Amino acid sequence: MPTTMSIRTPHQNQESIQQLLTASSAGLVQMYDTQRNLFCSRMVHTANGMKAEGISHRYSLITLMGLLKFARAGGPVPNNMDAALGALVLETSWVASAGDLGLLLWLCSLAAPERIEQFFAIHNLSEALERFPDASERKTMELSWILAGLAHATLARPELSGTLTPLARKIFAVIEGNRGAHGIFGHQAQQGGAKGLVRGRFGSFADQVYPIYAFAWASRAFGWREALLHSLASANAICKAQGELGQWWWHYDAKTGEAVGKYPVYSVHQHGMAPMALFALHDVAEADYQKEIYRGLEWIYGQNELNMDMRDTNSKVVWRCIRPTKSRRYLDQALAILNPGHRVEIRNLRVLKECWPYELGWLLFSFAGRQMETE
Repeated sequence: MPTTMSIRTPHQNQESIQQLLTASSAGLVQMYDTQRNLFCSRMVHTANGMKAEGISHRYSLITLMGLLKFARAGGPVPNNMDAALGALVLETSWVASAGDLGLLLWLCSLAAPERIEQFFAIHNLSEALERFPDASERKTMELSWILAGLAHATLARPELSGTLTPLARKIFAVIEGNRGAHGIFGHQAQQGGAKGLVRGRFGSFADQVYPIYAFAWASRAFGWREALLHSLASANAICKAQGELGQWWWHYDAKTGEAVGKYPVYSVHQHGMAPMALFALHDVAEADYQKEIYRGLEWIYGQNELNMDMRDTNSKVVWRCIRPTKSRRYLDQALAILNPGHRVEIRNLRVLKECWPYELGWLLFSFAGRQMETE
């Protein structure tokens, strides 16, 4: 359940949060490809320092949303944000999924609502729901991105409500179909044989936070009380499963409501995605999850399994995750699925020294311009 108490921890103060935001913005500079006006896929620690690999349109969309909020809060950001937005909006041959379109609409609605008609003139979302596999398989995360985009488009342009509401209602119903009795979402619809049944039962942390966020804002945009109630119930479910050190676990069982296959623990879940979802409920319904948010954030600062600060000042990154060896990870996942009461042994844990731009993007999106509430 949400708490009405604030929690006093060593780094729970506005100065610490601002330092984290400023460092994240600076770290994103090295991840930006000035020739293509896009962000890389990831930064990897090598013997010769940090190395950027690949290009990602999807991660660029998320990163720009974070930089947008940081800029509006008065933070220093790169001067080429408009060029990056134009590169994504005007040339869309890169779109490979319905989820990509959802993120693009979400970004347009926040950054350039005057381009929403242009978006719909180019992209037929109803047709995309049939054409792309992520939509036809009813994947929770990707459909939630679309619902979030539709909600923000409606809030930015209320005159479009009559056009967007029917599609939003349809998508909401599909996502809700992936939700178990305990409030936990499966990865996709339970269809397509044994593989579909397994993926329909088990969902990642991403499969929890994006519908929590989307349902919260859909309740505001479309006036759907049931969306808010379901968002709150799902938020309460992941908070109930939060680890002793504030960990937001990797996988969940929609049938039992329990966390399974707990590792890796990803930094972006701690500093970005959990706060993004839970703050949405604060903004929409004044629900207070401050204790859970900042308890999770302390994991980044070193209150974790390895007592290691996940921030690296020299590399200007937050390391990606703490994880066991691959063989141990798969064994723990299998045991957790076969026996929900299985207790994960905390051993053979290592830090993965990578950082992906969307991780810092969600951090900025979650905390930029937000003042901490105190008792």
